[in-house]
Amino acid sequence: MRRSTFMAGSLALAAAVALGGRRKEGQAMATPTHFEFALSDAQWRARLTPEQYAVLREHATEPPWSSPLEKENRPGTYSCAGCDLPVFSSATKFHSGTGWPSFWQPLPDAVATSVDTSWMETRTEVHCRRCGGHLGHVFDDGPPPTGLRYCINGVALVFHPASTAT
Repeated sequence: MRRSTFMAGSLALAAAVALGGRRKEGQAMATPTHFEFALSDAQWRARLTPEQYAVLREHATEPPWSSPLEKENRPGTYSCAGCDLPVFSSATKFHSGTGWPSFWQPLPDAVATSVDTSWMETRTEVHCRRCGGHLGHVFDDGPPPTGLRYCINGVALVFHPASTAT
């Protein structure tokens, strides 16, 4: 391999890592563009924190172990931070050791998937079925009964504890 080829490839890889897999502003999402819950870019920016916007709308990834939801153990429901659609139950959450909240199954009709070719590899992206927000990715190295690991950005979720009313 020529040194110039190696250097160009190394620089491209470093740039991809530095950008955290984030798409360029204005770049189209790989998912469909018509959703039940749709807002303008200005409305999304007003509704979400900068971190939520980066993940949900620009497909960024939060740093591992940065979300308190990774250590959340109470019974309840995890909803999309963009539109509050319930997407995961605490009953399917497990500790994967990856630094992100992980689940072995979403709630019925809650998420959709698409092909993600960022990071110079092909992965399966998980997004909210109702608003299209990027939640994370799904991998085939999870526990039974599904064998799947939905690796989800905590900033893309809102936790609603189960009611303790009797």
